Amino acid sequence: MLGVEITARNLMTTVYHAKYLAHELTKRCPSDSLQKLAATLADAQVDLNPHQIDAALFAFRSPLSKGAILADEVGLGKTIEAGILLSQKWAEQKRKLLIIVPAALRKQWNQELADKFFLPSVILENRSFKQIIKQGNLNPFVQNEIIICSYHFARAQDAYIKQVNWDLVIVDEAHRLRNVYKPTNRIANAIKNAIAHAPKVLLTATPLQNSIQELYGLVSIVDDYTFGDLKSFKAQFGLLRTEEDFAALRERIKPVVQRTLRRQVLEYIKYTNRIPITQEFVPSDAEQKLYDLVSGYLQRETLYALPSSQRQLMTLICRKLLASSTYAISGTLDALASRLETASAENIPTIATPEEVAADFEAIDEVEEEWDEDDAPEKAERVYTAEDKERMRAEIKSLREFKELAASIVKNSKGEVLLTALAKGFAKARELGAPEKAIIFTESTRTQEYLFRVLEQTPYAGKIVLFNGSNKDAKSKQIYAAWMEKHKGTDRVTGAPSADMRQALVDYFRDEAIIMIATEAAAEGINLQFCSLVVNYDLPWNPQRIEQRIGRCHRYGQKYDVVVINFLNKNNAADQRVYQLLRDKFQLFSGVFGASDEVLGSIESGVDFEKRIADIYQNCRTTDQIEFNFNTLQRDLEISIDERMGQTRQKLLENFDEAVQEKLRLGKLQTEETLGRYEQWLWQITRFYLQDYAQFEDGKNAFVLTRNPFPQENIHPGPYRSGKNVEDANLYRVGHPLAQRIIEKCKDLATPGAELNFNYSGTGRIISVVEPLCGKSGWLTVQKLTVTAFETEDHILLAGVTDDGKPLDEEQCRRLLTLPASENALQGGDAHEKQLGELLNVNRQTIFDGLEKKNASYFEGELDKLDRWGEDQRASLKLVLKELEDQIKDTRRNARLAPNLPEKLKLEREKRSLDSKRDEAWKQYEQAAKDIESRKDNLMDEVEKRLKQQVSEQKLFTVRWLVK
Repeated sequence: MLGVEITARNLMTTVYHAKYLAHELTKRCPSDSLQKLAATLADAQVDLNPHQIDAALFAFRSPLSKGAILADEVGLGKTIEAGILLSQKWAEQKRKLLIIVPAALRKQWNQELADKFFLPSVILENRSFKQIIKQGNLNPFVQNEIIICSYHFARAQDAYIKQVNWDLVIVDEAHRLRNVYKPTNRIANAIKNAIAHAPKVLLTATPLQNSIQELYGLVSIVDDYTFGDLKSFKAQFGLLRTEEDFAALRERIKPVVQRTLRRQVLEYIKYTNRIPITQEFVPSDAEQKLYDLVSGYLQRETLYALPSSQRQLMTLICRKLLASSTYAISGTLDALASRLETASAENIPTIATPEEVAADFEAIDEVEEEWDEDDAPEKAERVYTAEDKERMRAEIKSLREFKELAASIVKNSKGEVLLTALAKGFAKARELGAPEKAIIFTESTRTQEYLFRVLEQTPYAGKIVLFNGSNKDAKSKQIYAAWMEKHKGTDRVTGAPSADMRQALVDYFRDEAIIMIATEAAAEGINLQFCSLVVNYDLPWNPQRIEQRIGRCHRYGQKYDVVVINFLNKNNAADQRVYQLLRDKFQLFSGVFGASDEVLGSIESGVDFEKRIADIYQNCRTTDQIEFNFNTLQRDLEISIDERMGQTRQKLLENFDEAVQEKLRLGKLQTEETLGRYEQWLWQITRFYLQDYAQFEDGKNAFVLTRNPFPQENIHPGPYRSGKNVEDANLYRVGHPLAQRIIEKCKDLATPGAELNFNYSGTGRIISVVEPLCGKSGWLTVQKLTVTAFETEDHILLAGVTDDGKPLDEEQCRRLLTLPASENALQGGDAHEKQLGELLNVNRQTIFDGLEKKNASYFEGELDKLDRWGEDQRASLKLVLKELEDQIKDTRRNARLAPNLPEKLKLEREKRSLDSKRDEAWKQYEQAAKDIESRKDNLMDEVEKRLKQQVSEQKLFTVRWLVK
């Protein structure tokens, strides 16, 4: 470090600049400060929009906040908002972070956190959970990475979650928990109780769908004191008759719920359209025969090949593979027959698992976890009778015959029209000016191999790349090896082979290939904005999975309208009704935004809809039955989309556009200014520290590191550059190990007294507050003040005077330290220490006064909330008392009018019982009043404890200054 200090003396950035800026870069800021998020925002590999930053600041605007519900409309990036919050916690060394998501979104979250925020995360599921426990970690939720798990897993392991003192819990698609107020909703209540002690953020585009009570339920997960109990809530807000009722409820939820609408952000986000194309096909006679035979088999009342506990799930998978290709179903039929032969020979029940029987169905883990079949327990083991054995032999024979028929069908009608579909899609892409790139989705790896063989016989040969969960084919390995060689010795290589393989294949698709044939693995967590043609060769029944697929291309950053091609079997009435529902009711394939909030929210979980569809396929044998059941399903969907509740949501959750837009506009300007300053500081100290280790490009935020200044750190030499989508250099950012070490070293620089000659005239800049100082000299001191109360804040205090004793204001001091300077030895003179100390005291007191005022407002907000909660609780108990008083009056009157003595005695006993209940209710009322006051006392005790400020100060330096 000594070498840096010596050579720095001739630099325009001095050690004093570097130390000051390093402390500015790392100071801890209050919850409501934009600068608190500066490092996170500067590092994020996404173009952040003002509504996302506003939402992140809203979530923990107060240190007493329990969290928030972020309810932006679909397509506005709630995941990004959560990523900002998680990054901030990570930067603060708070690493107990949990994300609870639908099973199908786990990998997407894992990948997006790594790609956009450089955050490490691990997915916990049954197998990894047990493995971690075997390795000695008795609570696998305690790790040094962000934990991601599904709803079902969180419910199953709620006791483990409850044991962790979480710094932040994110719940995605949180409308799934909206019925938590119902004791029968086991998943929602288990999750609520497990994370009750943690600060949390719920993400949902549909916080209010069918009932105002759902809003009560979601808010209660974040903060149990926003409302009283359900009874008082229904009495106050159940009907919402007047504008005053709406205003009162809106005021209650205002600190907890934030919602931004798409129309409010059109100034910042350019949306493209979706254009649907349907490719019909007619199965051959042999294909139709196979479909009818296998479908009839799956509808049999008794099947020995499918374990009873998993029959629903296994039937769904078989039907999906049957619709995919003859190659896909062939392997599964063979596996079922083999398993059944083993069971028969060993006289044991079939123990086939979905993974073993349908290994090529890659979405199996997610589907299996969400298909909760508690109502279909495994039958007890039994010895097969001779009659059972005979039936098993017949079933094996059927399966073998089906398999032979499938294997004999070499050409699939759907595969034969794939070229036609691609020609239509590419023609539309050319018309739109989009590049000719297509991603083809299938649900089966065997179908994927078949499509690859088909397309390799066409002009697309050599321009096709596969993407699946394993990527073990020879071409993928070659692509991976070439990618690793190209990026060898750079930060682009993560060291995680699966992540590097995924990136290598995406890069190859973007730069070399025309077509990517992908399984569900590509629907999770990869970004393909450069591709605008999506082909659903196999169409999932789960609308959320379809939205996920299309969302790989139709997302922020897409420049062209996205063409969506779907294949449709003209001979299958059920397939046609499914497609019609997905197209018309879910609006998945056309429009600017795809699936609407109202419809996706109404189904709560895409698996619910998928089960309804599977049930129709399984139980309907005629076209009339299919029509009747699909009509019923369609009616149920329409009932759940309640127009009246849509209007209620608007009145409660949506703000006036003009006010929101102006707020966002100002927020964007503030963000740009803060980030510009932050990035400038980082590059200034980087140039200062690396002057002997790197070659910098003039006027650019780029350098070539010639040698590593920190040999103990794994830092790659070579080119570095900041910005978004950097691929030809190491990405330089605040969170990079090199930047972190430079900042820490600069904070510890030795800064003895010196004279700084600030060169204002040579900058060519006009700084009005500095101009009066030209030709003058004086003294400047810088200190760091740390105050801990509700939260810990750092403040950089500056004070300065001229030689004739005139004080500089704080802005003048800050502006001086933005000027280049040369450093000379200190020549003595009066340092004006007393005056500088007085100026620092004034600045210090200003900070204390501001903190006291702000903390008082936080406290008053919490106290107001508790007061309202107390009133709600008392109102609820009064309702109980009133009901009991009314029952007592009725019973007393009925006793007087009773026609005989036995009836009078019976009614008198009822009255005495009601009297006892009323007395008990009064006791509860009095106890509740005490509890309410006790909670207020506890809050005041906590506030009093946290308000005892701990103050520490660190002198950074004092220098003599001259301005020329």
